[in-house]
Amino acid sequence: MNWIDQGFLVSKSRYSENSIIAELYTFDRGKVSGIIFGGTSKKIKNYLQVGNKLHINYNSKNDNRIGYFKIEILNAYSPFYFDHKQKLSCITSAMNLIKILTAEAQANKKVYSLIEDLFNLLNEQNWLKKYIFWELELLKLLGYDLELENLVEKNLEDNKTVYFATSYTEKKYVPNFLIEKDLEVTDINILLSGLKLVGDYLDKTILKPNNLNYPNSRLNFLNSLK
Repeated sequence: MNWIDQGFLVSKSRYSENSIIAELYTFDRGKVSGIIFGGTSKKIKNYLQVGNKLHINYNSKNDNRIGYFKIEILNAYSPFYFDHKQKLSCITSAMNLIKILTAEAQANKKVYSLIEDLFNLLNEQNWLKKYIFWELELLKLLGYDLELENLVEKNLEDNKTVYFATSYTEKKYVPNFLIEKDLEVTDINILLSGLKLVGDYLDKTILKPNNLNYPNSRLNFLNSLK
C-alpha cells in the first residue's frame, strides 16, 4: 500500500539505533503510525519535532505490518516556541491528547483543521483562554461535548454573578468566562481553574472509563503555568 498525504507529528519513539516510530495525524487518513528510517540522523531529527507539519510518502508491503514514512518538512511550527516554555508545553499536551483520544486510521478533517488552528491561536495575546476552548472543541468533535451552558446554574454571591454545577456529592464552580465567552480574563488562576475543570471532565468521562491514565504532558503544562 502506497499513498501521499500531509500531517502533523503527534508522537515519536525510538525504534532502533537509527530509526523511530512516528504517529502522524494526516489530512486524508487520520492518525497513522510508521517507521522513519534514519529518523535519529542530524539531517532529519531537527525537524522531527512534535507538532511540525510534514509531507508524507507512506509505503507498506503488507496491510498487517507497520509501514514506513519518507518525509519532508512543510511547516516547522514547534521551533518558534523553543524559548517559550509554556507554549511549547501546550503543543506537547495538545498533540498527546490527539494521540490518546483519536482512533487509528479514521479521518476527521475537522480535527485536522483544529490542529492547524492551534498554531494560529498560540500567536494571540489571549492564547491560553483560546486554548481552553480549543480543548473543549476537540472533545466535542470526538463526541464528548461538555455542554456547560446546559449544566450550570446561575446565582449572585457578594453582588457577583457565579455559575456552578451540582451533583449528589459536590457543588463545582464554573469560571464565568466558560459561559460568558466574551469576558476578558487576565487572572492566571481563573484560567487555570478552567483548564482544571476541563481536565476533570476528561479524566472522569473519557480516560477512567477506558482505563487510561491522565497524561503527564497535560500535568506538565498545568505546572508550567503556575
